[in-house]
Amino acid sequence: MRAALLLSLPFAGLVALAGPALAEETPTPSPSATVTTAGTSFLTATKVEADQPVRVSGSTGDYQYWSYEAAAGETDRLAITITLPPGSSRHGPATWTVDVFDGLRRRQACTAGSQTSTAATGTGTVALHCLLRQVRSWADPWSDEPLPGTYYVRLSATGLPEQDLGLPIQTDVTLDAHGGDAQPDNAKLKAPLSPKVDPGATVAPQAAPSASPEAGPLQRAKGWFSWPSGRWWWTIGGGVLAAMTGVGGYSLTRHPRRWFR
Repeated sequence: MRAALLLSLPFAGLVALAGPALAEETPTPSPSATVTTAGTSFLTATKVEADQPVRVSGSTGDYQYWSYEAAAGETDRLAITITLPPGSSRHGPATWTVDVFDGLRRRQACTAGSQTSTAATGTGTVALHCLLRQVRSWADPWSDEPLPGTYYVRLSATGLPEQDLGLPIQTDVTLDAHGGDAQPDNAKLKAPLSPKVDPGATVAPQAAPSASPEAGPLQRAKGWFSWPSGRWWWTIGGGVLAAMTGVGGYSLTRHPRRWFR
């Protein structure tokens, strides 16, 4: 029994050492569920992740919104392909635009790629690309540098014949995120610029502050008896006005004939 125990100890040590190594070599699985919906505003934007396939069926003229989380050091790239209706059902060229906003609704410029593209009547697809700036971990308050937090993607048709509104389209979106170092001058953002967004969720109400005796009758009494106080001036002025009104009314009712002499 003792010999078997001694022989099993080295084997157990090898397993313990091999466990972390195997865990480090195992790649992190990428999101596989295809996103098939899109929001119609910032509040209803559909949440997506990097490398997650997105294929949405929609209508020409409708806004489509998606949101994603960006960390410091990331450089994100968007690729969007729009499958248009057949040319026989269209009445002219269509212009499509992709815009990216941060959590403060500030528009983020694309450093490369075709952010706006126009498709002729006979063209079946439109391709849009947007390479965003690297997300920083710190920025000056007056700047519009991209910071960690929630970002929004908006796809819209900015120019097309009115007769083409409502025609069916299909949108394919690809989001790539490449990591990097974003620590300028040893600075660091304590919290994301905007919190994570969960469409449809509600925030739990915060507990109301406990009542204090100072906010009750005692506080009101102190306000009345403190001198000088605005309440005192209003009270004195009201008393003087009431006295003058009383004297004037008495004069009119006590000697009414004097006014007609």
